[in-house]
Amino acid sequence: MNTLEPRFEDLPRYIRVRSEPDARFVEFDFAIGYPDLFVELVLPHAAFIQFCQHNRVLVMDQAMAQAVDDDMVKWRFGEAGSRMPGKHD
Repeated sequence: MNTLEPRFEDLPRYIRVRSEPDARFVEFDFAIGYPDLFVELVLPHAAFIQFCQHNRVLVMDQAMAQAVDDDMVKWRFGEAGSRMPGKHD
């Protein structure tokens, strides 16, 4: 076992809130280790706060969120940061 690699328990956990502040439920992306590999989750506000505290999450800043979005566009449309006109997958 390579001791230089972090343990799973020590990997950073990221969130990116997608819902509006006054929404009934909090819709958010949750990632462990890599912000661009995430699951979409929905929780009531109280459960969301508890979830964040339990996982010691880091909130994605604007630059990190933009990098994730650009990577998603690249994989979907083949070019980083731009959509190819006329191509719909």
